[in-house]
Amino acid sequence: MREVHLGFDIGGTASRWVACNASGDVLTRGKVAGATGHIFNPAERQRLSNAFGAIAEALSARNLQVVTVAGGMTGYGAAVEVEVKALICEALPITPDRIRLIDDIVLAYLANFAPGEGHLISAGTGSIGVHVAADGVVIRVGGRGILIDDAGSGSWIALQALDQLYRAYDRNGNFDALRPLAECMFKAIGGNTWSDVRQFVYAGDRGRIGTLSVAVAEAALAGDATASDILHRAGDELAGLAAALLIRCGEAPVGLVGGVLDLHPAILERARRSLPGAVIVTNKGDAALSAAQLHANSAWQSVFATGLKVP
Repeated sequence: MREVHLGFDIGGTASRWVACNASGDVLTRGKVAGATGHIFNPAERQRLSNAFGAIAEALSARNLQVVTVAGGMTGYGAAVEVEVKALICEALPITPDRIRLIDDIVLAYLANFAPGEGHLISAGTGSIGVHVAADGVVIRVGGRGILIDDAGSGSWIALQALDQLYRAYDRNGNFDALRPLAECMFKAIGGNTWSDVRQFVYAGDRGRIGTLSVAVAEAALAGDATASDILHRAGDELAGLAAALLIRCGEAPVGLVGGVLDLHPAILERARRSLPGAVIVTNKGDAALSAAQLHANSAWQSVFATGLKVP
């Protein structure tokens, strides 16, 4: 069997993996079902186990033997490290000491910057900013979930739109003042009654809510002023996360990544305008590949050798 180094990036909707040789060359890669690190929930534990099992099957079919594993996942924390490693060891013939686990935002930083090189703002279903210093100190801003903040994220954009729609309805008894936005939102929801909206929002999760951000972007493209204003404010909020890191950690390039930036160009344009003088980069590192190549990355290996320091 051929020896490989496995890297993975596990998200709620999909899990991407890459297998590299010792030189860091990609031998194969794939995608399996999503999962999270919330393994205190039996259903999520099974989802994660299934994801590792599917990856193991794909590697076995290619006659590949894993010698190291590195990866990140949404919802991961040190409290579940032992259990997650155990799930990996159940799926793959490897020992826990050969496994490196981090959360998805640190992995995203690793995929885009060397230690201490920049500030990363990630805006997808949620929003968060992070800086990992050369000495391993991790500074995070935002990322506290949609009930508290996650401003500028897909979920935030969707909820802001729903709020504006129903405020207009309460004032006027109809949605005529926001017709383009209402039409796009209700089409995405699958109905225009309060019952339809309530079930979509309260019976789903933040990922499902976040999908409505696409409808907000569509409304903005159709000329809806309220939708455009929400997207502009999303750019301001993401810039605010970057500004917090610039104040706390010093001047450095700001990397903006995540699906929200693909919704509408106004979001990135507004973020740039709100950060005059800052260097903004939008390179999208390959998280799973960076994880697979971690064994050969001396700068990051040095950081992990002394341990990440999360205040």
